[in-house]
Amino acid sequence: MRGARKRAYVQPLLLCLLALLATPAEAWQLAPFKDRLFGYPDVLERRDDGAYRIIDYREMRDINGRDAVPERRVRGRYVDTAIRRLQRDLVIETERGPVRHFAVGRVEGARIITVYLHGQGGNRHQGVDDFTFGGNFNRIKNLMGRNGGLYLVPDVPGFSAEGATRIAALLSAYTARSPDAPVFLACGSMGGAPCWRLAREAALLPRLKGLVLLGSMWDDGFLTTRAFQNRLPIFIGHGSRDEVFPVEKLEAFYRRIRAREPAYPVRFVRFETGTHGTPIRMTDWRETLNWMLSTGR
Repeated sequence: MRGARKRAYVQPLLLCLLALLATPAEAWQLAPFKDRLFGYPDVLERRDDGAYRIIDYREMRDINGRDAVPERRVRGRYVDTAIRRLQRDLVIETERGPVRHFAVGRVEGARIITVYLHGQGGNRHQGVDDFTFGGNFNRIKNLMGRNGGLYLVPDVPGFSAEGATRIAALLSAYTARSPDAPVFLACGSMGGAPCWRLAREAALLPRLKGLVLLGSMWDDGFLTTRAFQNRLPIFIGHGSRDEVFPVEKLEAFYRRIRAREPAYPVRFVRFETGTHGTPIRMTDWRETLNWMLSTGR
């Protein structure tokens, strides 16, 4: 009997200990939303234990077959516009000036914060358009809104240090309202310029849990930063026919990271035959963010 009683006490204690040792990533991941529709097509090639993948992208299937009006309006089954009830067009005043932005989801007490920074010629409306880019912006809106998170899309007030400073002020305001939320920066094209600068912000770094580069740029200086030392997860999605930022430059950057630190949390998804905007259309948001959450960084 004593042995049975002892086991009765010890087993719950062991379970509690295991729960304490579990990382937050093991305890929580983003719940599915239209995963079958937004999962990657066939993988043509895998390298580096799956960290590098070449995806079979086909314009006739992935644009013409997916959109009711190619590049303008995706078919209805890819979207759920009920999320618009959680979407607000706002402006926040910072010491550097106002920043207009969309906020989708919880503006206070968010469980996770994802920020999209558009490229040159874009604006905040791009990142909340439900029907362009194959419905992929609608998906990230739903993933944040349905999981108690917050999705932010500001007008990027320039791609210099000044622009990054104003975005940092915006993020400071929202992270103060959601003190436990990890922050992920998604960088479209030239939006990578403020993203790389923000990765150097000492005040943001403890909250920053990943960079998602979507047809964006590289930063060789990143390998000397505190963010690199802290193993900030990096996702690189790129089209093989990108004429703005050649894929070879991004692949070389990926290899430099792995050469410096072979176990570094970096992933590269190459969309074969894809162009500059393909990663915004094709990147699997849920897989990417759940992987970053799982790193425990």
